[in-house]
Amino acid sequence: MKFDDFDNIMRVYETSCDHCSLPGIYMVTRIDGRNFTTLSRKICHFEAPFDVKMRDLMIETTRRLMRCGFTILYGYTQSDEISLLHSLRETAFSRKHRKFNSILAGEASAMFTHLLGTPAAFDCRVCELPSTALVTDYFRWRMEDAHRNALNGHCYWHLRATGKSLKEATTQLSGMSVAQKNELLFSRGINFNDLPLWQKRGSGVYFTFIEKTGIDPRDRSPVTTTRRQLVTEMELPMNDDYAAMLKNILRADDGKPGLH
Repeated sequence: MKFDDFDNIMRVYETSCDHCSLPGIYMVTRIDGRNFTTLSRKICHFEAPFDVKMRDLMIETTRRLMRCGFTILYGYTQSDEISLLHSLRETAFSRKHRKFNSILAGEASAMFTHLLGTPAAFDCRVCELPSTALVTDYFRWRMEDAHRNALNGHCYWHLRATGKSLKEATTQLSGMSVAQKNELLFSRGINFNDLPLWQKRGSGVYFTFIEKTGIDPRDRSPVTTTRRQLVTEMELPMNDDYAAMLKNILRADDGKPGLH
């Protein structure tokens, strides 16, 4: 059998389950750490419930993903997860999910491993969102998840510090309201509202344009150029202000014909 014939026969089995996002649909990819509880507690011994080193590793990994060949407008990270908002004009790999999932998981795993110095792995999934309203809702949802995890995490580790077992701390928290959890922390000298915003809201990465002044080497005249650079925001706004920030990022995505 000639190779071309052989290739045509076998290629069907590789691509038969391909799923592609349709044009006019926003794509958000979420990259999650695999077995990061074991990695952070038993291997790296990160500080609980939050560690600045872990935060910085996730931010640098997010920044890497923003520049790894896809058209990404916004990156958001909290805990061991990263969410990436792709341009509506994203055409990489014909918008095939298997390519997005495999490449982004691989890039995140490689970057995080390189920075940390010990093996780490991520998985990835694609979320399809048909409107800008759902895009803003998605990222507000992830921020709400960060807020909930921050409150639970601080309460859990403070209970453990008082001698509670894993089961005892988990059981006690499961029956507590948000107000009771805040009161638990306050009784131990911690005002949840005063904790760093990155712990409660996560961190965002996006592109902005800056003007730089230089000298034209030909005639030594001053020249102003506009450059695109990544900005990391660790004090994100919340609620309607966060939605407004996201809408501004979407609005800057030139030429989008999408659904609203």
